[in-house]
Amino acid sequence: MVKTSGPNRRGNKTRTGRLRIVAGKWRTRLLPIADVPGLRPTSERIRETLFNWLAPTIEGSRCLDLFAGTGALGFEALSRGAAAVTFIDKSAAAAENLRQSVATLGAAGATVIEGDAVSYLSEGRGEQYDVVFLDPPFSNNLPEDLCRLLALSDVLAHGARVYLERDRGQPRPRLPEGWSTIREKSAGKVSYALISTGP
Repeated sequence: MVKTSGPNRRGNKTRTGRLRIVAGKWRTRLLPIADVPGLRPTSERIRETLFNWLAPTIEGSRCLDLFAGTGALGFEALSRGAAAVTFIDKSAAAAENLRQSVATLGAAGATVIEGDAVSYLSEGRGEQYDVVFLDPPFSNNLPEDLCRLLALSDVLAHGARVYLERDRGQPRPRLPEGWSTIREKSAGKVSYALISTGP
């Protein structure tokens, strides 16, 4: 988790410079966190709930971790049996830290792309994903726009699931036609949901 020297942007104090994988083949492994302002991993409590929701489908899935940051969601997915994860982050420092973590874990199936998440969705590279993790900066009101972009892109496999994390104070985003919320919870200042993009 982020630094003990001060609160992260959720206002919670966390462990200095380390991210702990909760479960799976890399359970309890600690990974370094890049020194990037505002970087915050999804909490262990939320990850545990999310991956309980995803338990029936995560094995062998192809995942896209947009705004990857620390890689908390993507590495947790790989640890729990996902076949592949593409990490996207526009911060050079965060991307390099992700590459180092991939090397440390020997994470086959992991791809790190230094670039803008919105541009990645707009470009269309022919890759399709079963699970998409959307955890954009809380300072930007992006969730609704990102869901719309995802629906218009070609990155979603049939029946894909989208995980969306947002500031609890933000309005609930309107979902694209045909999308529906499967599960939703709140923890502190965070709201998070698992969304179905179709049957």
